[in-house]
Amino acid sequence: MSVSRSARIDYKAGLDRIVETVIYLQSESRRLAKEQAARHGITPTQLNVLKLLLTVGDLSLSELSRRMAATNSTVTGIVDRMVAAELVAREQSVSDRRVWKIRLTAQGKAIAKKLEVAPWEILRSAVMALPPAELEQLIKTLVKVSDHVERIVQKEMP
Repeated sequence: MSVSRSARIDYKAGLDRIVETVIYLQSESRRLAKEQAARHGITPTQLNVLKLLLTVGDLSLSELSRRMAATNSTVTGIVDRMVAAELVAREQSVSDRRVWKIRLTAQGKAIAKKLEVAPWEILRSAVMALPPAELEQLIKTLVKVSDHVERIVQKEMP
C-alpha cells in the first residue's frame, strides 16, 4: 500500500510540529530555569542537578555525569561548588566504598521543591491526559526514538 503525496505532506507537517514543539519547550525551559536559578543564587546547571536528584534520588558521580551528558571532571567541579554551598553532600556508598553518592541536603531539597520547570510540566500534563493505551504506545515509541538518537550521537562522539 503506497502513501499518497498529500498524506506524506501531512506526515511531514506533523513531524515538523512535534520537533518545533520540543525545541520550543527546551528553549523556554532553559529561559525559565535561568530566571528561577538566578532568583535562588544558583546556576541553571545546579538547578538541573537539584531537580534530577529530587526526581531520581541519590546518584553516583558517574551516573550523574551520564544523565547530564557531561564528563566526570565537569560534574565533579559542579558538585564541589554545590557541596560548598551546602546544596548537596557526598556520601560513601555502604555497598561499595569506592563509590561516592551525591545526595540533596535539606537546603538543596527545599530549593528543588520550590522550582518547577513549567514547560516540562505542561508537556507532562498533556501526555498524561492521553488514554492509558495511547500513553503506553507513545512511551514505547519515544523510547525507541531516544535510543536511536543516543546511538547516532555516540557514533559521532570522538
